[in-house]
Amino acid sequence: MSKISEINQEPETREEIDPISDHIQTIAELHKRAEREVPLHQRKIEEVTAFLGRPRFLFIILIVVVLWTVVNIMLITFGGPSLDPPPFVWLQGVLTLGALLQTTVILITQNRQAESIEQRRQLDLQINLLLDEKMSKLITMVDELRRVHPALEDDTDPQAEALKKTVDPHQSLETLEQLL
Repeated sequence: MSKISEINQEPETREEIDPISDHIQTIAELHKRAEREVPLHQRKIEEVTAFLGRPRFLFIILIVVVLWTVVNIMLITFGGPSLDPPPFVWLQGVLTLGALLQTTVILITQNRQAESIEQRRQLDLQINLLLDEKMSKLITMVDELRRVHPALEDDTDPQAEALKKTVDPHQSLETLEQLL
């Protein structure tokens, strides 16, 4: 049996490797680990932020404001003491305090999300640089094989020569800054 037919039959004799599933599993594990490291108070703040971002919260605010206004106007109309007569100073104060708290909670959540995005961006950059090094090495190896091939000995490929060089991130950043 030839080596090629052994290779072709190999997946039938062992579990098939699914690199996509492996990568998805790795990403899921990284995400779970990052979420486990989030402190309890941060998690609670993010739950509040999630609630504040739902349409239900908007309807609750609208209902409370309408009820507050209607109840206070009805009390004045029927001669009773109003808890917050127009221009509804207490309502304005409660809504202002609510807006301040809501803004703070959203900013806290966005700050953590920004940190998480920055970590992922750094990881992407590191992986891209590593892949660049690997691809340069592969191009170098293929070019060396091409050079030892009897029919291609004298051929040189200027594009392959250029691609053998890895990217210098510092030089790339300087060039980008000059162009911008």
